[in-house]
Amino acid sequence: MGPLMCSMSQIDHLSLDGRQLQLLLAVIEEESITRAAHRLGVTQSAVSHGLERLRAIAGDPLFVRSGRGIVPTAHAEALAVRARVLLDELRGFVAAGSFDPAKLQTTIRIAANDLQRDLLLPRLFTRLKAMAPGLMLRIVRSDVPTAAMLRDAACHLVISPRPPEASDIVQKRLFDDHYRVFYDPAQRDPPATLSEFEQAEHVSVRRDGEAGLTIDRLLDDDGVKRRFVVTVSDFAAVAPFVRGSRRLATLPGLLRSGLLSQLADAEVPVPCPPMPMYMIWHLRYQVDPMHQWLRGELEAVSGPALAAARVR
Repeated sequence: MGPLMCSMSQIDHLSLDGRQLQLLLAVIEEESITRAAHRLGVTQSAVSHGLERLRAIAGDPLFVRSGRGIVPTAHAEALAVRARVLLDELRGFVAAGSFDPAKLQTTIRIAANDLQRDLLLPRLFTRLKAMAPGLMLRIVRSDVPTAAMLRDAACHLVISPRPPEASDIVQKRLFDDHYRVFYDPAQRDPPATLSEFEQAEHVSVRRDGEAGLTIDRLLDDDGVKRRFVVTVSDFAAVAPFVRGSRRLATLPGLLRSGLLSQLADAEVPVPCPPMPMYMIWHLRYQVDPMHQWLRGELEAVSGPALAAARVR
């Protein structure tokens, strides 16, 4: 690694272009000047000179040797986040006037759990498909979404009540839901008191590696003591363990319109905050025309889907 060629004050930021950003990302992702050069279709010398220019602009070595390869500095990693956004904005700038859903031939990946999937995505896909016949939809399990799954383009959009906290992750609130107690009306009445609620057997959802549902943690923090006799991995598995028993399940109320439609529901006998629902995406997609269209269509179907779900 050579010395910095000049200080940042001597560099005109307008001399920075998309190819230099692309070079930075290639070296970071390949962890090798040789492999980055091959990927970009240029010589190793061109990559090395490009890195010297970037070091001068950034005022940072950007890469240090590690074993037989190189690894980015913390500053280079931070620049890479912004570089991906800038490159996507450049692509969006070029495509902004020519985006036509009818010409799309792509797969959109959305992460959602079974509640969000059933409530929103069939309606969304019907609407998207009418405008973009060549579109395909892949639904992936969201669990608790992480910034990493959005950064590495594992999905275009996440629907979740728990957005990850990161400066390059964007969120927008779609709606609020309210928690309800689900029970089998052929076996029991809803719990009328907190004591009756606490003394019942309970069913809840806990996915591998997770701390449990937000409502379970909130009630526990408030001193509400319950005995969980069954925990399942998703909402779809709750009903069989409640039906035909006196067990209770405290879950998002919107489940009444789908997965828990065969059960009755009542208010939780203790105050509970609403459960917000967000759509979440990476900053790289902020000005992407296709992504803006996708977000707008999801917002458009959320209101009708919510209204239909609350009519029971």
